[in-house]
Amino acid sequence: MKPILQRMNQADTQMFVWIYTGQRQEYRNLVRWLSRSGDGYVYLAFSLLIWLFETTYGFAFFVSALFAFAIEVSAYLILKNVIRRNRPQASIQGLQALITPSDKFSFPSGHTGAAFVFATLIIQFYPLWTLTILIWAILIGASRVLLGVHYPGDILAGATLGIGSALLGLSIAQYTI
Repeated sequence: MKPILQRMNQADTQMFVWIYTGQRQEYRNLVRWLSRSGDGYVYLAFSLLIWLFETTYGFAFFVSALFAFAIEVSAYLILKNVIRRNRPQASIQGLQALITPSDKFSFPSGHTGAAFVFATLIIQFYPLWTLTILIWAILIGASRVLLGVHYPGDILAGATLGIGSALLGLSIAQYTI
């Protein structure tokens, strides 16, 4: 690993340990619930509901979501399998994650990427929800660190991937609707 990448990885690990070891037990159920609210089926369900019941922008939202999530999931899978960064539990001696992740690698955070895809689309189509949806997306990312399955850098990368995928999906959708 190159020296700058080693320093970044070391700083990311130190920040993770500080966050993970500083959390309080009584919030763990809330953190698990927050993480689950960012599972993939939630986005599909909400996107379908918006399409079916919101007559002004519902269809455009749904089509944009299809493109954006297709881009995000594809890029996420490529990055995850090319970079192959081990999760904190595999890299930090004695660490026990609070949940069992769906795969072996941590970079980027797929939950965070998807949350920021959805948040970016909501902000674009329904700007009155900006603060609420942005707080929710940030909390999804934070929950993944607090559960012990991601480093802070994974969250930052996931958020960047999500926003970029949403913007690209919106650009493509405008030419197909």
